Amino acid sequence: MPINIPSKLPARDILLAENIFVMDEERAQKQDIRPLRIAMLNLMPLKEATEIQLLRLLSNTPLQVEIDLIKTSSYESRNTPAAHLKEFYKSFDEIKEEQFDGIIFTGAPVEMIEFDQVKYWDELKTIMDWASENVTSELYICWAAFAGLYHHYGIQKYPLKQKKFGVFKHHVLNRKLPIVRGFDDGFRVPHSRYSELKRSDIENVNELEIVSESDQSGVYIVAQKNRSRIFVTGHSEYELLTLKEEYDRDLKKGWASNIPENYFPDDDPTKAPIVNWRSHANLLFSNWLNYYVYQETPYDVHQIRECQKEIITI
Repeated sequence: MPINIPSKLPARDILLAENIFVMDEERAQKQDIRPLRIAMLNLMPLKEATEIQLLRLLSNTPLQVEIDLIKTSSYESRNTPAAHLKEFYKSFDEIKEEQFDGIIFTGAPVEMIEFDQVKYWDELKTIMDWASENVTSELYICWAAFAGLYHHYGIQKYPLKQKKFGVFKHHVLNRKLPIVRGFDDGFRVPHSRYSELKRSDIENVNELEIVSESDQSGVYIVAQKNRSRIFVTGHSEYELLTLKEEYDRDLKKGWASNIPENYFPDDDPTKAPIVNWRSHANLLFSNWLNYYVYQETPYDVHQIRECQKEIITI
């Protein structure tokens, strides 16, 4: 089944060129089926690139998925054309009376800043609290995972002496959880971050479970036990050249940057990298959509608020 996105969204042509089934709004309205409504709060500076990365993964499902792109009002992106934001994005005020089957909070390049110093922190807290009552399942990626764990559970992030940068091998701790169904014994994930989580902090929160981790890069997937929240510290959505582009950018700006580990053959940046995390990325997102969104959400999207109240009461 296709992903339903605006027909003029630039990502559409790229996805079609990759033979991904994309449906425009007019055709979707003629189908006798309720699509999953997924909101995406895009906090990344290059929003169009992030759209493509995430929409590609969300399309790998037999379910019809309808996307609403959300932007912050308290901070205006300087790296995405204003015309693009105006045409394809909504503010929180425009969607706050609605209910969604799922929401994705993307990463953001603000790791070196304390949470309460981030310009849109108050707005982000409001959106996270709103999602707790109006969304069936929440997926937090990289910085957003740190922000969500801090806001909801008081779990701190700790600065790293050196950027965790590269593609690292991970393993699953609990194979019974649907989010990791089909994962290999060892699988790889890109990381690009300056912070880490402490295992002991998470283990002290009864509502949470560490699902996957890496001997090299630490905690990877944390899940709330009632399935309503998934926190992912890596960037499985990254494309082949995303880490290279970040590395080149850091060098150009004169920042001290280590070569991304296990990414270039022989760790030689003159050699072309190879993707070895794509299958895991597709499984992660299709498992989330199926087992944490589709299987848990009510058919009538307007009943989500009542269902979430029942979960909180239980």
